[in-house]
Amino acid sequence: MDATTSHAKWAGMKIAYLASRVTLPGSDIRRSDAFEHDYMMNALVPAFAAQGMTLIDISWDDEEADWASFDAAVIGTTWDYWDRMDEFLATLERIGQQTRLFNPPELVRWNIRKTYLRHLEAKGAELIPTLWLDSVTRKDVESAFDLLGSDDLVFKRQVGAGAKDQHRLTRGGPVPDMPHAMMAQPFMKMIQDEGEISFIFIDGEFSHALVKRAALGDYRIQSAYGGSEQTLTPSTADLASAQAVIATMEAVPLYGRVDMLRAPEGNLLLMELELIEPYLYPIEGPNLGTKMASAIVRRMRPESLGLHTQLT
Repeated sequence: MDATTSHAKWAGMKIAYLASRVTLPGSDIRRSDAFEHDYMMNALVPAFAAQGMTLIDISWDDEEADWASFDAAVIGTTWDYWDRMDEFLATLERIGQQTRLFNPPELVRWNIRKTYLRHLEAKGAELIPTLWLDSVTRKDVESAFDLLGSDDLVFKRQVGAGAKDQHRLTRGGPVPDMPHAMMAQPFMKMIQDEGEISFIFIDGEFSHALVKRAALGDYRIQSAYGGSEQTLTPSTADLASAQAVIATMEAVPLYGRVDMLRAPEGNLLLMELELIEPYLYPIEGPNLGTKMASAIVRRMRPESLGLHTQLT
């Protein structure tokens, strides 16, 4: 199928890009890092238009949205769901009943709580040593230092993103209130030395990689905390490590970001497999828009129906 035929075939299709009130342009509660939403739209809109599709950003909780009027929906910058998880999941189920949703609701349910990492570990993924805490007391924190064999720990929400409510604690130091289910891991200095390495995959195929570095004196690599990014050409071994993570999936996600950190021994450890609303770094991957649009076209073909399976 040549480009002209392809454009005609998909002309008139309307695709929703699910955002949030904290990322949409013009919002009076817009996040400081919402420029990343703009970068995504700048990359995706013209690429989708080249395929004859119109991409429209809309808040996932917009009560007036007619989801059935869209031919498909892509979860994008829904960066407020972690404090409204049940509402978010229920809304995605409704959207998924009215149009095709990428990534699909069953994949989101599996990926939304970071305990999915245990599922991947059972399939061979190498993780940073992790302690899972459904509730956190001072005694739990004190025990965590012994159980993980470290005097420097990072506590992260099991449902969360962007380092929200994340704490780096040292043995004997103050313990903040942590009302959420958490995960505790030893602090790894490599996050400040080399940085976190991210691999972007579209339709199961490697797209691009980058290294994310924290601002001087910090360890959080997100742009909201002054983090920066740099394009990276990964080694064959490093890329294979990321591909192995994607290969564990029972169904190929439309998009995914594998975040990894180098261990002292030199191998890469899995930090996150982001399948819900990851920023996909289009500045570092200038062909991202074209790859996403082409993947959507493939997914919209009749033979792709039933591609996804239930994950447990």
